[in-house]
This record gives sequence, structure tokens and C-alpha cells, in this order.
Amino acid sequence: MNYTTQMDAARKGILTRQMSLVAEKEHLDPKELMNLVAEGKAVIPANKNHGCLEPNGIGSMLRTKINVNLGTSRDCMDLDMEFKKVNDAVRLGAESIMDLSSFGDTEAFRRRLTKECPAIIGTVPIYDAVVYYHKPLKEITSKEWIDVVRMHAQDGVDFMTIHVGINRYTAKRFKEAKRLTNIVSRGGSIIFAWMEMTGQENPFYEHYDEILDICREFDVTMSLGDACRPGCLEDATDISQVEELVTLGELTRRAWDKDVQVMIEGPGHMPLDQIAANMKIQQTICKGAPFYVLGPLVTDVAPGYDHITAAIGGAVAAAAGAAFLCYVTPAEHLRLPDINDVKEGIIASRIAAHAADIAKGIKGAKDWDRQMSQARKKLDWEEMFRLSIDPDKARAYRASAKPEKEDTCSMCGNFCAVKNMNRILDGEIVTIYDE
Repeated sequence: MNYTTQMDAARKGILTRQMSLVAEKEHLDPKELMNLVAEGKAVIPANKNHGCLEPNGIGSMLRTKINVNLGTSRDCMDLDMEFKKVNDAVRLGAESIMDLSSFGDTEAFRRRLTKECPAIIGTVPIYDAVVYYHKPLKEITSKEWIDVVRMHAQDGVDFMTIHVGINRYTAKRFKEAKRLTNIVSRGGSIIFAWMEMTGQENPFYEHYDEILDICREFDVTMSLGDACRPGCLEDATDISQVEELVTLGELTRRAWDKDVQVMIEGPGHMPLDQIAANMKIQQTICKGAPFYVLGPLVTDVAPGYDHITAAIGGAVAAAAGAAFLCYVTPAEHLRLPDINDVKEGIIASRIAAHAADIAKGIKGAKDWDRQMSQARKKLDWEEMFRLSIDPDKARAYRASAKPEKEDTCSMCGNFCAVKNMNRILDGEIVTIYDE
């Protein structure tokens, strides 16, 4: 039996190779996963032209996944360095790489990604169109915007962020509502400016069915971009954000009608007490489609530490239902991240994702923690290093302050509670002071 997309296959009762692999990773019954994909509550981004892909699922009942944003800019054009970041990100456990390149030979970099990288690959065609056509924004035509979407699909990209939720009507409402930080989405600001200068409708909205046909042909997962995501706490959950989300809910159903897989992108900057409610609103409006969040960042005042503000928000968001966390690095708002920034961002996001998976009761999530606790009880340092989310850092910290006795650390020494409890329960004498 033939199928076009993973969703189409699931609806026809076909267990694809990708579904089988994802079900095994997630410790799920394949039929259970198939039902989730058929209903749109889980997606398996898997472009037919991405031959080296190691598939992963994103959505309900699955482990929370991590996306890493990379790519060149006018100020940093080293493609080899960006690809080193890609390889490091995959090694550190990121399931997805998103190419946000905005300068240089973007086509070559994108094609290298889909040829060599096993992670899910995402892109934002609206950025690339500006680079590809190399002409003033106002002169790019509606057809040219759509042509770049097709080019990315042909190149093997697994998901694309399409800023389709902001149209002439919602743009008008945005201007009326007023905001402290306006539109902070790069793609959203670009398409808003294009509409303002040309007087035309957002081509991604106007020609949405054509875009869906492209996605269906190559099995590209649609990531519906949040052009109006809040860029500061004051703008969180405002009219512009919610109104765009309502539009994205309508567009989700239209995509599902064509068997196209969909994710919804979300905030942004948001106070801690609003996050869970936002997740529930999204799940209701978008009928359980996987939610992909940037952070959320829970305070605006921590430049240089925004991987921490995002990890706090990400843990709350994922525990409340978000399925996909876009990492944030210490360089957020400041510069293009370097290799160390990328590592810090990934580790922070992975901690947030794992903490949320425990809270959600994801199968197998607590097993990792139990193994670490058993190793700590035994004072088995090598096993603790092996189980650490960042083994290199854990090993380096211990090595930097070598203890007097190998079965302790330099913090507690003979006062080590674990060591002393093990000994006293084994019937030994514990003196502590003179040992």
C-alpha cells in the first residue's frame, strides 16, 4: 500500500520504518505511536530526501526533544565552524538541528546538513529567500517566496518554520494593540515589513494550500511559526500572541486535511505563572498538535545567563505539555553562540527536558535517575561519570580537587553521609574524626 507522509501512512494503518524505530526508542507499542501520528498528536519529521536521517518522534507521550539553532551570519561566516557545532550538538544528544543561516553559501551548508547529519533538520525559508535572491525585500515576489519553500523541501529538510499566522488582518490588529517590544521574530518582522511595503497579503497565508502540497510531496513537517511571540514579559499572552495562535489552530486543521504533519511554535518570553496556562490553551486550540517553544525565558534581565532562564521556563512548559524545546545559549540577545555556548545551551535544555519527562511520567525517564542514585550509594565514581548528562564536566570537577581518600570527595571527606551510612549499616565502627 502506498503512502505520501508519515501521517498518511498512520491513517492507512501502515507501520513505516520510521515509526518502528521511533516506537522502539520510546518504549511504545507501535500501534500506539501510529495512532498518535494519525491524530496529529505526534510527528516524525522525515523528508524523503534526507537519506542519513535517524528518525525521532515529537509529541504526546514521547520524550521531550531538543532543537539546536545554528547557522552563519554576515559577521560570522565560517561554515566549517558551524558544522563542527552541528557535530558537537549531535554528540551531546540534540535530536534536531535548525539552520538559521542568513549569509554566505546557505544552499551548500543546507545540502551538507541533509547529506551528512543524522539529526532532524529544520530551516526557515523566509531567511534564505532574502539571501538567495540578493535584492531588496520589497522586490521579492510572492512566487519567489514559495519557490524557496520548494527548494528547501527538495534539499531534504525535515521541517520548516513558515510564518503563515500573521496576515493582513492580524497585522492590522497588531498595530492597533501596541506592544513594548513589537515583533521580535526575525521571520515575522521580515514578512510584516514586506506586507507593509507592498500592500499585499502574506504569500505564505495566501498560497497556503500550495505550500501544503509541497510538504505532502516530500513529507516535510510544517512548523507553524509564531511571528507574534512575546519578546518581553510585558507582551506575554497579549492579543497579538493569542490571536495568531487562533489562526494557527485553523491552519493546523487545514494541514491535517492534506495529511501534512504539523508542529506549533510558541513563546518566547513569559512569566513563570503564565506558562502552564499557555500550554493548555495551545493544546485546546490546536487539538493536541505538538508544541515547540523557545524557552520560554522567565525573566528579561539575565543576558549572559539566558540558557538558565530558558531552562527554567522550558521545564515548566514541557511538564505542562510542550513536546519540543528550542535551546537557548548564554549568548542569546548578545552574539552568535560559539562552541562552548552551544554546549551550555544544549545541556541546560536537556536537563529541563529530562526533568519534565519525569514529571510527565514518560516511560523509562526515572530509570536513569535510579541508576545514578544506585551508583552514588555505592560511591562508584566511574559509573556516576558514565551516567552524567555531561560526563566530561563531572569528571573534570572531581579531578580539580582531589580528595584525601578516593571513596569521598573534597566537600565532605570523612563526614560523607553515604560512606558512613554504608559502614554503620554493615556493622562497622564509625569514628569520623580520626580516620
